[in-house]
Amino acid sequence: MASSPSSPESIMQKTQSPGWIKPVLAAVLIGAIGFGGYLSLNKRQSAPDVTFVSIKGEKISPESLRGKVVMVNFWATSCTTCVAEMPEMVDTYNKYKGQGLEFVAVAMKYDPANYVLNFAETRQLPFKVALDASGDAAKAYGDVALTPTTFVLDKQGKIIKRYVGKPEFAELHKLLETALAG
Repeated sequence: MASSPSSPESIMQKTQSPGWIKPVLAAVLIGAIGFGGYLSLNKRQSAPDVTFVSIKGEKISPESLRGKVVMVNFWATSCTTCVAEMPEMVDTYNKYKGQGLEFVAVAMKYDPANYVLNFAETRQLPFKVALDASGDAAKAYGDVALTPTTFVLDKQGKIIKRYVGKPEFAELHKLLETALAG
């Protein structure tokens, strides 16, 4: 029996789209999602407007860091990974400070000030060491809770990388070289 023009089979045949439409729509959708992801990843977020206070009482403002590539390292004297990575942080700072690298080691709020001061003095840390006594800096940088957490900022104060845990230093050095050249 042939289907009549108003039978369900003939209606389905009339309303079905050609076979190529679904793959094309899927490709367009995937492309749009990918492009959106590309744009969002390439939009660098500005570092928070935080003024740090060093263990020497010096105020370290975002304005004073502008024009420099900056590493902001949240750490604690009780963090074994932080203590273990510190010599490599010192080496990194010493290697690139002449090219415009600035480094701020920010002690977490639970870290006693006298421990931080003792650590910085006995290790002769060559960079700025700040106390985050209120926890406001860690909160402003996205509620940093895990240490070490290190942010690399470009010369315009935009975050270009966040490391949670010890960074891979060869990769970090390449990133710094690119940022310092830019």
